[in-house]
Amino acid sequence: MHHLQLKFAALLASAAAVSCQNYAQLARKLSSTAHIYQPGSDAFNAAVLRWSNFSTPVANVVVVPGTENDVVETVKFANVHSLPFLATNGVHGSISTLGKMTHGIEIHMSQLSSIAVAQNGLTATIGGGVLSKNLTDALWAVGKQTVTGTCECVGYMGPGLGGGHGWLQGRYGLISDQYVSMNVVLANGSLITVDQRSELFWAMKGAGHNFGIVTSITSKIYDIQHPNYAMETLIFSGDKVEAVYALANQQWLTDGASMPVDLINWSYWYFDPTTDAEKPVIAFYIIQEGVQTVDAAHTNPFLQLGPITTQAVSGTYRDLAGWTGISLSSTPCQKTGNANPRFPIYLKSYNSTAQREVYDIFCTATTAPSSPFSNALFMFEGYSQQGVKAIGQDATAFAYRADNLLVAPLLTYTPNGTLVDAIASKLGNTMRNILFLGSGESSLNTYVNYAYGDETPVAWYGSDSWRQDRLCALKEDFDPRGQFSFYAPIV
Repeated sequence: MHHLQLKFAALLASAAAVSCQNYAQLARKLSSTAHIYQPGSDAFNAAVLRWSNFSTPVANVVVVPGTENDVVETVKFANVHSLPFLATNGVHGSISTLGKMTHGIEIHMSQLSSIAVAQNGLTATIGGGVLSKNLTDALWAVGKQTVTGTCECVGYMGPGLGGGHGWLQGRYGLISDQYVSMNVVLANGSLITVDQRSELFWAMKGAGHNFGIVTSITSKIYDIQHPNYAMETLIFSGDKVEAVYALANQQWLTDGASMPVDLINWSYWYFDPTTDAEKPVIAFYIIQEGVQTVDAAHTNPFLQLGPITTQAVSGTYRDLAGWTGISLSSTPCQKTGNANPRFPIYLKSYNSTAQREVYDIFCTATTAPSSPFSNALFMFEGYSQQGVKAIGQDATAFAYRADNLLVAPLLTYTPNGTLVDAIASKLGNTMRNILFLGSGESSLNTYVNYAYGDETPVAWYGSDSWRQDRLCALKEDFDPRGQFSFYAPIV
């Protein structure tokens, strides 16, 4: 133990020494557009500010590359000085394993924000720092679109490394299913192009956080076929939990079915005393593509359950984030200083009994006097799945193409020491375990991009032994020292 303490102290001293003496050397190797931010500066503070202040990584310096080669030079510099490094972009990264980075270099990807549509209009090359909204707007301006994350403030690239869900996945598949090639800086500092000819391509589409820093991606893009969308919002009281989700199963998820290709169903649970002073409400969204009004065949059965309020809106694809509360200006995109852990699970359908049990726990947690979790949110994401399921189960490292629903409590709270963290962990895992037991599945399937951090690689990347063996073998080949191990590590 004494030896380990001395080694750790030496690493910290080394990081401080590098900070004082050697970053000028790195600066000379970077492009004129790159930046290096030191602690104490406003730019450094802004760059390291996290969306979730739960188990956060610690950086001694921030490098903002201006070119792909700047990433290469930064990784090489880090290797020479035995410094850890972590690439960042966008928000919503909240996994507890990030806290294992206790010093080192943050590589902030924001300047790698180019978007270039190919002359044939079939692909676009997208910088590793592009946000989902940036890409949606740039493509929309030329009559194109592709699958991106639903939330406007997340990066385009990051969600895809974990598979990546999006509004258009029923048509085209996951975000990562669109990838044609990617430029990747490996742990040794080499820049390579990865495509279907590379054995690494399979792993990057679902477990990519483990293998490199993606500096640019060439992705498939598509002509806009259905610009207009409509959404019906139905607010239910908590006593309707069983009825609402039993009806959702009956409408859309019976006998192995998934949502119709033009339909998405989301719902949130949250405590809103202005609507219900005693219990969390159920905000149930039915979103339909290519229409001005959601088809009554979808809405009428739910209207018969007696919602508290209803609201119908219509617009375009670009309105979806605002309607569902995840636009750039929405609360989930703000850096408020809160901790924001999630506890995700994939499901094939709803178990209405489990939904009731979990709702009752969530109700107590959010409405109890002085509860730290009064601003918690429970998310139920039911995307159309046809494009996802059309691709073989073994085609990529993403393992959960057969599942229909992405479910996760988001336990927003003010950080206040390890005790409240432990309470949040117990609460989130208790609710998730109830849903797992109610699913009848033999293994816990989780979305790595929402992961809390105490799940296992089996939960993140699939329970098939061949998947784990293949990922471990690729990890040994491309990152033998485990330098990319701060986000849901394979081993």
